[in-house]
Amino acid sequence: MKQKTARLSVISNTLLVAMKLAVGCAIGSVSIISEAIHSGIDLVASGIAFLSVKKASEPADACHRFGHGKFEDFSGFIEAILIFVAALMIIREAAGTLIAGGGGLAMEALGFGMAVMLLSAGVNWYVSSRLMRVAKETGSIALESDAWHLRTDVYSSLAMFAGLVAIRLTGLVVLDAVFALGVAVMIMKAACDLTGRAFSDLTDHALPLEEEERIRRIICDHSSDIVDFHALRTRRAGSERFIDLHLVVSQDDSLQMAFDLVKHIEADIRCAFPGANVTIRVEPCARQCSACSSFCQTGEQEAGRRHRI
Repeated sequence: MKQKTARLSVISNTLLVAMKLAVGCAIGSVSIISEAIHSGIDLVASGIAFLSVKKASEPADACHRFGHGKFEDFSGFIEAILIFVAALMIIREAAGTLIAGGGGLAMEALGFGMAVMLLSAGVNWYVSSRLMRVAKETGSIALESDAWHLRTDVYSSLAMFAGLVAIRLTGLVVLDAVFALGVAVMIMKAACDLTGRAFSDLTDHALPLEEEERIRRIICDHSSDIVDFHALRTRRAGSERFIDLHLVVSQDDSLQMAFDLVKHIEADIRCAFPGANVTIRVEPCARQCSACSSFCQTGEQEAGRRHRI
């Protein structure tokens, strides 16, 4: 499903680049040409996303014991850099047009530019929505980055449409370059957001707080069977989550009981986070007492647990 969706992005971007470039050159619009550059970068990004998703889907091997999920994170980081490059190229083109006094925009052909911008916005809205839906379902950073690429293309295409309408109404061709600069600002904002997300996963940042809290609640559901847990660690690689922790059980529990409990907790975590890689180390309780009480049964014990973790 991820590969099919990424392939759709490649096809749609190829068609839009050709269309925007042809119309932009025909009417001499720097804003439409800048949009073609933007879509060209999107096309490269879509290609990278497709290849990274394909590679990340490969199973673990002798050289990549934890799988290939990092390929998606690296793809997202490269895509963010490409967005910055696109923004800088647009700024250069727009600045040159402003210095030249507006350029040679063909006013009589503005209708073609408007039609292309509306068509581009509609196509990219559909494709980006589909990419975003699949990205959320699979946790793919590569598809999410690609979706945000296309979503910024939607907004910038609509901005270009508004700019062409304003030019037709006012006759001020300089607005073409002004709107192109506005597109560049929007693109750079998206690039900053994507860079932060991709860099976070590349550096093994912990899962979001709400996800870690959900993991803690799952373990607390087994409070009658365990004594405590600690050393919870989480990270993400592409669409894969890695979770490991130390589980403290009663000294009276047999090895089979501890094994069954670990398998039960692992299954519950994977039910909440499909495909998660869960590693649990079992430790015997070192307390010298006649009976163990669960850490989840009282507020004081729960507060103490959080402090220890």
